[in-house]
Amino acid sequence: MSPTSIILLIAAYFVILILISYLTGKDDSNAVFFKAKKQSPWYIVAFGMIGASLSGVTFISVPGMIGGQQFAYMQGVFGFFIGYLFILFILLPIYYRLNVTSIYQYLEQRFGKVSYKTGAFFFLLSRVTGASFRLFLVALAMQYIVFEQIGIPFWATVVISILLIWVYTFRGGIKTIVWTDTLQTLAMLTAVGVAIYLINQKLDWSYMEFINSNEFTEKGQIFFFDDPNSTTYFWKYFIGGVFITIAMTGLDQDMMQKNLTCKNQNDAQKNMFTMATLLVIVNFVFLSLGALLFIYAEKIGIEIPTVDGRTRTDLLFPEIAMNQGLGKPLAIVFIIGLIAAAYSSADSALTSLTTSFSVDFLNIEKKPKEDQKPLRKKVHVAVSILLIFVVILFNSLDGNVVGNLFKFATFTYGPLLGLFAFGILTKRSIKDNYAWIVALVALLISFGITYLPESVIGKYQFHWEILPLNGLITFIGLLLISKKNLNTDL
Repeated sequence: MSPTSIILLIAAYFVILILISYLTGKDDSNAVFFKAKKQSPWYIVAFGMIGASLSGVTFISVPGMIGGQQFAYMQGVFGFFIGYLFILFILLPIYYRLNVTSIYQYLEQRFGKVSYKTGAFFFLLSRVTGASFRLFLVALAMQYIVFEQIGIPFWATVVISILLIWVYTFRGGIKTIVWTDTLQTLAMLTAVGVAIYLINQKLDWSYMEFINSNEFTEKGQIFFFDDPNSTTYFWKYFIGGVFITIAMTGLDQDMMQKNLTCKNQNDAQKNMFTMATLLVIVNFVFLSLGALLFIYAEKIGIEIPTVDGRTRTDLLFPEIAMNQGLGKPLAIVFIIGLIAAAYSSADSALTSLTTSFSVDFLNIEKKPKEDQKPLRKKVHVAVSILLIFVVILFNSLDGNVVGNLFKFATFTYGPLLGLFAFGILTKRSIKDNYAWIVALVALLISFGITYLPESVIGKYQFHWEILPLNGLITFIGLLLISKKNLNTDL
């Protein structure tokens, strides 16, 4: 595809998003921006959250996993499902009973202001870094595919990307996101479905013939019980998947804000169960696409792309979609799917960061009514500018430094896990002023553990299990600064 065609495609896509924004953002009150007045249909939220749970990185990276670990990722997906059930039965009832705007308001009611601010700060740190990292990777891909060819510098690509997000979120906020996420999920899943159909057609297979083929069987192993040291070991993936979901969905303002727009707790629980079930299916389809890409590459003789001498299996999908002569339809759906996957996570991140900073740090709900909306809009602009600067900063850093920053940010969910677990599982109060110290120490200890030398941990490779370990360290630290408190009902 020519650069002009790609730009027109992107422009058309964003015109649709802006139209949705216009229709959903006529009421730009804070009640709409933060909670959509609790009027979102649960089935729309459920479908849209599939796209929000994935990202541009997932769109190209999950299929690429097949090259190194076959279908081992499904072990984590089964863990995700159990984690969603915990959110459904434990966390959602708490959030709805307390009628929170920010889920970290629970920590204030349970422990005090320092714990509240600590939880909100760790979310902001993690979400700013995570959203910027994902936008950075997608901006790099778009720069490589189109903008470099027409002389647009990387910083301009970033500014344009975030400006477009701001344009369609600044009025309707979470109400707009609920509906744009639905469109973006549909676009992403359509892209994957069309890709599977077209590649199978090229191989003269139906989908069922592909699933039943010997080639698929060779790449389709799901369960790995043989090596506890390996990152693909079942219990690491499964248990880690449970806690990844609890922490990075159930304790994440970005993800839970959508659930809190449902009319009532019952609707929110129906949304969560439906979304959890669909995600199992969707992830299997993504991995099936990955297997198909590798089979196609082997049959046609396509080499796995390399960058700086390093094999990059996550670039196999864009390579086949854009450069292997499978036709414009596949290139078109790939571009749309990549954009949809990228912006379905980025736009909700911008909205949730605006919500969290406004509610958790500026106490916007306690401000005079006439000051609340202007303040929210200023925060929305400020967060947009912050994301621009962080993404551009990532581009100036060494790749390993950027990777380590993202890795470090994911550890910030461990203290959140520990804080919420302690609040829910015990009736003890804590010395609130020390909460931030416990959280920081737990994060540093768990991060350091992953860098222990082989002489200490042997050939053991840490994977997602480091998150519950991080939460456990936080829990123990909170226990050390706690005392009995039998009066709490939170």
